[in-house]
Amino acid sequence: MFKINFISTTVLTIFISLLSSASGVCNASQFRHYNNTIAVKVITDESQAHSFSDKIKNLIQNYDTEHSSSPKTNAPSSILGSATATPEQCVRYLLRINPNPEISVSPQKLVSYYYKEGDREGVRPDIAFAQALVETGFFRYGGTVTPDQNNYCGLGTTNTLVKGAYFSSSLLGVRAHIQHLLAYASNKPPKEPIIDPRYSLVRSIYKHHTLDTWQDLNGRWAVPGNTYGQNILKIYHAILNS
Repeated sequence: MFKINFISTTVLTIFISLLSSASGVCNASQFRHYNNTIAVKVITDESQAHSFSDKIKNLIQNYDTEHSSSPKTNAPSSILGSATATPEQCVRYLLRINPNPEISVSPQKLVSYYYKEGDREGVRPDIAFAQALVETGFFRYGGTVTPDQNNYCGLGTTNTLVKGAYFSSSLLGVRAHIQHLLAYASNKPPKEPIIDPRYSLVRSIYKHHTLDTWQDLNGRWAVPGNTYGQNILKIYHAILNS
């Protein structure tokens, strides 16, 4: 799968229930948590988890003292910027790990979508693709999200009873993924019509604040996800070395 001014209890409730994404086996009384040792999402009982709302409040209070107000582009771990890895490296790495990815288009076509959509919006396409590999288990799936959803980043998936967003094509699935990253990383609206079902939710919570790095997604895109961004970057570096 889951900095800002103080927000209301109601908004926090919505944030808790909707803003984290995950896959795996769970029930309505459980939160999903990120297993930092195997780079897949697993289940932890709510009673064993820290209060998510308290965590968000701490993030809200501390973010402005930890980050500058201007986004950093093309820093080694920045969300915004241009690609360093080539499309060929992305495809080669994927096929080395999983020769038969469960996707509706060829690996080459899917990667080309990431570069097209990422370049348009100013989001790093190579690292966004690495995130998709983490989220889908190298397109093996096996959790809540299924291949027919064309959902490459767990959008809207909060438990096994909620499969999350469906997209009619792989292109639209990639576009929604890039738009969701943009919602966190920029105040600028997408250049294409918004199809990310949670774009407005993220923007309404973060307002003028943004996240700069993939590590900033820790505890936000995945919960608790203490090394979620670091795991994405490990995959990215493996792509660079492929």
